Amino acid sequence: MLRRLIILSIAASAAVPAVAASYNAKLTAQTTGRIVAREINWACGAGACQGATAESRPAVLCEALAKRAGKLDSFAVDGRAFSSAQLDKCNTAAKAEPTKAIADR
Repeated sequence: MLRRLIILSIAASAAVPAVAASYNAKLTAQTTGRIVAREINWACGAGACQGATAESRPAVLCEALAKRAGKLDSFAVDGRAFSSAQLDKCNTAAKAEPTKAIADR
């Protein structure tokens, strides 16, 4: 009986899909189009970018976007904004000359 219970609990936990978090970033320099950075395909327009992924390391995702798009004015995960200290750390990865979006839409 215990063996069946263990097998069922493992099967149930494996069947639960990962929940994607939504990410929002406001860029210092306006960029429009799509930017691929790490695990997210960012849709950018009018200085703001949105994306979603099940990746669970927001700081790494923030730094990846900063490397591609340049300095960020804000970064939020599921509506929770990064603190100024977190944002400053993220922006240390920002390039002086950001990469252009890969596809204008």
